Amino acid sequence: MPANTSDSYTWNDAPPRGHPMEGSDDFPGPLYPPDAAPAYTPSKDSPFVVAVKRACAHLGAWPWDPPSWDDSYSNTFAHGHATDARKAGVEAVQRWAGTMDDTGFVGVKTYNFLRSVLIPQGRTHAGEPAWDSVCISLTEQAFDLAYPPEPDTLIREAALDLAIADIGYTEGGNNDNKYGRAYGENNVAYCAIAATMWYLDADHPVGLSFQTVKQAGANDRHDFVPYVVSDARNGRYGFSVTSDPQRGDIVAYNWGGSASASEWEFDHVGLFEEWLGGGSFHAVEANTSPDSGGSQSNGGGVWRRSRSTYGQGTVFVRVREP
Repeated sequence: MPANTSDSYTWNDAPPRGHPMEGSDDFPGPLYPPDAAPAYTPSKDSPFVVAVKRACAHLGAWPWDPPSWDDSYSNTFAHGHATDARKAGVEAVQRWAGTMDDTGFVGVKTYNFLRSVLIPQGRTHAGEPAWDSVCISLTEQAFDLAYPPEPDTLIREAALDLAIADIGYTEGGNNDNKYGRAYGENNVAYCAIAATMWYLDADHPVGLSFQTVKQAGANDRHDFVPYVVSDARNGRYGFSVTSDPQRGDIVAYNWGGSASASEWEFDHVGLFEEWLGGGSFHAVEANTSPDSGGSQSNGGGVWRRSRSTYGQGTVFVRVREP
């Protein structure tokens, strides 16, 4: 009688033999077949599926035919084939393990079992790990696809770097400025237009959160501070309100008012740079004055300003990275 199971397969005649787990603890995510719906969302195609098929084939629970293995987690592979003993599938392996539910779903327990079990006697490479170097490599690929690393420099940080490089820039007469000319809407208040251009010039994809008059005509965004605040509060166009601003996040101001006031009370934005302590912070802002002596919302240049969350209504806005 096969070990730990009533299945009539020959590969599981003896109990599984184990050894220290191979590969990484990084788990790419569970695998669910199509018939797991609606309780679970069926898995997308993944290199991890091929890794599991390879390990099961080493054990004898799936045909050893690498060219035929696709990366789809099918019902047959999950539960086995009713009349083909060569296709015992994941459920049979789970029953053989005797330490987990035989659902056919691949979770961490099944992953760790496959990483630690040795190939049974009578099989090619008997006594070697079922989870071989190819399984490890495929799983690493799947993990990287499921959890892509963040780039070394986030777009919001690159946007801030562009803003910092512009410190000291001053407009011409009647709000003539390079940001308005690039945006297609010049000779108007331009703090939000400058923030838009810093993000776009940092390669934030056009249309995801920002698009200029030149790119979208009347469907441009974001040239108007109240729209920035409203879209953040309502989660539109990749904007959201954050209480933990990071370098390059947008900061919107309501002079003399509160952070909870109507979006129509906000009339200036900049890019958050750093906390200074006690609610004070640095921001880089366009169309402002270099100090408190001039207009804060129509001051004529790009300057690094010291602000305080206690000095006005302040809303910090996170722009989703692509």
